[in-house]
Amino acid sequence: MSPDDLVLTPNGVRFQGRLLPCSIGKGGLTTTKREGDGATPVGIHQIAGLLYRPDRIRRPVPWAEPIGPADLWSDDSRDIAYNHHVRAPYGHSHELLRRGDPLYDLVLVMDWNWPHAQPGKGSAIFIHQWRRPGYPTEGCIAFCRSDLHWLARRIRPGTRVIVPALA
Repeated sequence: MSPDDLVLTPNGVRFQGRLLPCSIGKGGLTTTKREGDGATPVGIHQIAGLLYRPDRIRRPVPWAEPIGPADLWSDDSRDIAYNHHVRAPYGHSHELLRRGDPLYDLVLVMDWNWPHAQPGKGSAIFIHQWRRPGYPTEGCIAFCRSDLHWLARRIRPGTRVIVPALA
């Protein structure tokens, strides 16, 4: 492992010599990820993208992409665009990327079940802002706002996110 890997531990995520408190999925960790199970998938993942709300925050790094009013993420396993960024109007089940709360003001997109998504294996595994310390996610990894922004300035596409099967 490299100090530039984000490594989940029982006490948070280790990255560049720091240990950052985080929240994971309400379903815990899993090696058999399924859509809607609320679990964080075990494995070695990579950062595939960075999205941000330009109406709320400045572009954190040059490779970040803005989230607009029509931006969505498909979570319908019957959809050909399952587990991909899509735009409204959109007739399939989806998640709003432009939320009313600040959770998705800055989103690191992980490559879980992407770009060649297998139906039902889980979608939208992101790194984003938490609601509050210890509050679980729907399967994502979440940090306080300041730690998330600190991470975003230091990672790049391809940065590894290591989620071991913790005891």
